[in-house]
Amino acid sequence: MDSRSPQQERILRESIPVTERRTDQAMTGAAGRRLLQRLTSFREFNILVALLVLGLFLSITTDAFLTTGNLFGVARAFSLTAIVAIGQTMVILTGGIDLSVGSVLALAGLSTGMLLERGVPLPLAMLAGLGVGAMVGLVNGLLITRVGLPPFIATLGTLSIGRGLVYVLTKGYPVTVPYDYRAFIWLGQGYVWIVPVPVIIMIVLTILGTIFLGFTTYGRYIYAVGGNSEAARLAGIPVERVKLLVYVLCSTLAALAGLILVARLVSAQPSAGLGFELPVIAASIIGGTSLMGGEGTVLGAVLGAAIMGVLENGMVLLGVSTYAQQAVTGTVIILAVALDIMQKRRRMRVRRARR
Repeated sequence: MDSRSPQQERILRESIPVTERRTDQAMTGAAGRRLLQRLTSFREFNILVALLVLGLFLSITTDAFLTTGNLFGVARAFSLTAIVAIGQTMVILTGGIDLSVGSVLALAGLSTGMLLERGVPLPLAMLAGLGVGAMVGLVNGLLITRVGLPPFIATLGTLSIGRGLVYVLTKGYPVTVPYDYRAFIWLGQGYVWIVPVPVIIMIVLTILGTIFLGFTTYGRYIYAVGGNSEAARLAGIPVERVKLLVYVLCSTLAALAGLILVARLVSAQPSAGLGFELPVIAASIIGGTSLMGGEGTVLGAVLGAAIMGVLENGMVLLGVSTYAQQAVTGTVIILAVALDIMQKRRRMRVRRARR
């Protein structure tokens, strides 16, 4: 027999909806916190937030930043860095590094420009330029996997050799591309609607690179080799073949960037790509790629290149001197690496606490 009074029954009935609402609110809040934690655990999310904050700051402090012409101009400017950073990221994921990308860019662009100057059909000239890049990548890979040279030494050597060949072939003078090759010039100067062609190429390569690393066997092999090369070898992964592949891909993408640059300038400049390896590596690092290997994404590298491009454009719009721009860029790189190290330490502490 129920001993509750009518007044107690009324209070109980009125309190049930309130309790349910509070429970629903608590569950919703917990779910929101879990979602936020998952989002912030992705490095690309943090990089994207940093990029948006930087863009918001520049849109407030300058009048010219948030315009269609400027935004697409910035995207075109950093697209070459992003294209090469995709290949550089794959190399760094295996625990290596490629310092020769600037020389490959110049040598491949020069090869195509010289062939076009002599009237060679466009497809053959472009294939020759891409082939030069692939060949340099193959040499880099063989020096590292077969000869046993450290990646830093091997690619530093090919950097010097490639730059020397460029100056020998040109004697320091640029090679002009005939204006008859309008399809080639469109590659660097053209638009699809209002979007520059180099930006479209960057987007396509970002999608393909993400699919390759995330959803293919060799993409998983690349992460495995970078995580622990010896363990990957014992697991039956063709470590040497994987390293050869990433260096060939990196140099081929650098060659593609060289062709786009020649098409943009309508000439092959012997000084093209000087120091280009530094912003490419910086884009990968800012994008969350670990120099120790095994951690990083293509999307992160592209977002890292975008941050550098937006930062450079913003400093120009704000009237910051060229010398100060270099100092700011260096500071950003140091902060990005320091933040990455702190996040790794935090994750390790969390894992230890769970154990």
